[in-house]
Amino acid sequence: MIEKGSNVKLVVAGLLLGILMSAMDNTIVATALGSIVSDLGGLDKFVWVTSAYMVAVMAGMPIFGKLSDMYGRKRFYIFGLAIFLIGSALCGLAETITQLSLFRALQGIGGGALMPIAFTIVFDIFPPEKRGKITGLLGAVFGSASVFGPLIGAYLTDNISWHWIFYVNVPIGILSLIFILTAYKEKSNLQKQKIDWWGASTLIISVVSLMFALELGGKEYEWASIRIIGLFASFVLFFVVFMFVERKAESPIISFWMFKRRLFAASQILAFLYGASFIILTIFIPIFVQAVYGGSATNAGFILTPLMLGSVVGSAFAGIFMAKTSYRNIMLVSIISFIAGMVLLATMTPDTSRILLTLFMILSGFGVGFSFSLLPNATVHNLDPRYRGSANSTNAFFRSFGMTIGITVFGAIQSKVFTNNLQDAFKGSAGGGYKFGNPQEIFQPEMRKQIPGFVLDKITDAMSSSITTAFAYALIPLALALITVFLMGGTRLQPSKKTMKAK
Repeated sequence: MIEKGSNVKLVVAGLLLGILMSAMDNTIVATALGSIVSDLGGLDKFVWVTSAYMVAVMAGMPIFGKLSDMYGRKRFYIFGLAIFLIGSALCGLAETITQLSLFRALQGIGGGALMPIAFTIVFDIFPPEKRGKITGLLGAVFGSASVFGPLIGAYLTDNISWHWIFYVNVPIGILSLIFILTAYKEKSNLQKQKIDWWGASTLIISVVSLMFALELGGKEYEWASIRIIGLFASFVLFFVVFMFVERKAESPIISFWMFKRRLFAASQILAFLYGASFIILTIFIPIFVQAVYGGSATNAGFILTPLMLGSVVGSAFAGIFMAKTSYRNIMLVSIISFIAGMVLLATMTPDTSRILLTLFMILSGFGVGFSFSLLPNATVHNLDPRYRGSANSTNAFFRSFGMTIGITVFGAIQSKVFTNNLQDAFKGSAGGGYKFGNPQEIFQPEMRKQIPGFVLDKITDAMSSSITTAFAYALIPLALALITVFLMGGTRLQPSKKTMKAK
């Protein structure tokens, strides 16, 4: 809780800057992936630049959420900021794709504290009737960061170096740090609890085992190899142990009793499904633009902007109407828009105009934007303040878990389809005597010009088809999300008792 003497406006400004930084980081990296791969190599490993960050974020969220309930929000938000800034500086110094992935993991550890604790601080400061608008603002900033991120990242990548897309986090993070340190005075009303280290450890091992199995299976090793089977076995074993430990733990990382609340359970499922579906748009649309349209990083940055603008509007829309109708009704508008946008994106070809692509992205972004502000509110609905950190970090965890699974599974699908398409296109004399070398060539304007037109068409067709196939498969989690929305019930945001008495 907040003490007297705190400057609420500066606290909110500090939180918004933290969200701006972490959200912008994702889209900056997505925009520059083509240039990063061109410089560092490792096209077969590029998904780990995102996956390493997501796994680390996911691992840190439940722990930081529980610790913030026990020892206070402020100290762990500051800790997360500091680690994130150190990770950002190291990412800028990376010389190989492996180094970059490792430093992104360090960034992710810090990022695991930022988003969930920021929302939890807002829930501590503001009464329910004001939370919709404030969380809508947080969600809008998240979307806005994703708008400015591609543009800033594209400019830095084209005119200076991709290394600077990480350095730009430093001044923003320092300003956020100053605001929170000086303006946020937190009440010392804490709950002494034991930290569930066994639960945290088994969960992390389980998830990391699954990630490696999905990433390495069918590439480095056959799916039926002892290594891949062993990784899947490790996932199952440690997940079962995690479930057992959490049921016995005095203060579990994830409190299963919360899932008995229908609205809470539905919100976590939706966070997972939305995360799995949305992440592939932010990763594959810039790749589509650079590899299929032949654009530079700047073109990729601008083409991603409509997606994020749509999410800003969707987030603000949800925040405004949260107290006027049920969570379910609002999410119905969200999922219908999201599904429609994804269906249209799955129909793209190299001949699809950029105007149509822009419209498809606006529609998709509008649909997903609702979840940024609505799901955190639904998660903590009528929940005691001492459980808010844990509950909100659980929601953020499921979104990040979905994003991690999404980029791994759909990344594997896209990579496999692309490889098969290239083999089909260049078997026999399909290349007309032209020896096609590294696929990275299609990301490099100079090399691209040297590829014969009829060969380039085959390559871009292969890339286009692989990406739209991934979008088509993303309709599976969205169909499940549509079913889940109906399970939310008719609950709506209620004003606080003090406000009702005042009326």
